[in-house]
Amino acid sequence: MLRRRVVVRRLVFTTVVLTILALLFALPWWALVYSSTDWPTPVVAVGTLVFVAMLIALPTFMFLGHGPRHLDWAARLGDALLGVVWVLFVWTLIGDLLRLALLIGGVDNPARSRIVAIFTLVAVVVLLAWGFVEAMRIPRVVRLDVTIPRLGRDLDGTTVVAITDTHYGAIDRAKWSAGVVEAVNELNADIVCHVGDIADGTVTQRRLQAEPLASVRARLAKVYVTGNHEYFSEAQGWLDYMTEIGWESLHNRHVVVGKGGSELVIAGVDDATARGSGLEGHGANLAEALRGADPDSPILLLAHQPKQVKQAEAAGVDLQLAGHTHGGQMWPFNFLVRLDQPVVHGLAKFGERTQLYTSRGSGFWGPPFRIFAPSEITLITLRAS
Repeated sequence: MLRRRVVVRRLVFTTVVLTILALLFALPWWALVYSSTDWPTPVVAVGTLVFVAMLIALPTFMFLGHGPRHLDWAARLGDALLGVVWVLFVWTLIGDLLRLALLIGGVDNPARSRIVAIFTLVAVVVLLAWGFVEAMRIPRVVRLDVTIPRLGRDLDGTTVVAITDTHYGAIDRAKWSAGVVEAVNELNADIVCHVGDIADGTVTQRRLQAEPLASVRARLAKVYVTGNHEYFSEAQGWLDYMTEIGWESLHNRHVVVGKGGSELVIAGVDDATARGSGLEGHGANLAEALRGADPDSPILLLAHQPKQVKQAEAAGVDLQLAGHTHGGQMWPFNFLVRLDQPVVHGLAKFGERTQLYTSRGSGFWGPPFRIFAPSEITLITLRAS
């Protein structure tokens, strides 16, 4: 019975994946190559071969790159191809709006379909080129003030810099990492936070990209929590590494910082997926993280996923910093992210006390593109009421 259930689950999963792949490739092929465009036969043949090659290459590269073998060259190709196909699919759908406008305007086929095909291809090329530049650049600084009524006067003006979702991975971004650290240090912050998803891979695999983090400067504290991607490789290894290079790894615990007579509790919890990973001793536990903290002191919480704000609100947290969403990374994926998370980006209020700031992230995962979802380094100035 158990074996039958496993077989059924695998069959369902395979069917879903194949259906999604069929839609992603078939619709653009139909609109750009075949349907009513009346391209010359050689163009149709070459276009069809290109789509068939991509259809075979995508799952192959993704399996080699993200499966048991973890081949970085395959991951780079598979991730890039996934991004290309997604943008092509989306803008094929948008092209149908142009098709309708041309139909209303009296433009007949094949001219109508050819105009739509050319528009779609140009839009895809431009967006991918721009999205690649956006993904690979040093993030811009997003600045905001957050008022915390319980914050002591001596801590008014305290600056908190947050980076998150650096996703050191198959593309070697050691130089980018050093640039991010330089940008962070120029902000001269009191507190610097890394809010998870530091890398895709182990410390051994991604050490060179992560090493610049050792040079981050902060007057009061440098703090780090795990994201869900750490639990795909070695979460404890990354916690140990960050401690080794001078950060406070907040593995369900807190530290207290202060100025004058005012104190701020900085707490951190494991990612929401940690308990399901099966890693012993891991699992988000906010009660444990706040154990021994002064209940009258304001609380800054690092929790990777925005949906962890439910526990933050129940515990009376004043401000939670989160990442995870990437702001959608590639529009319109942000609408799908919203189905799973209460916030995709920005500052939001929950209950009487708790505020949540969700960063769009500093790096990217998978496809090396950011489209209408720019990366960020967040500079928050805490204000007393």
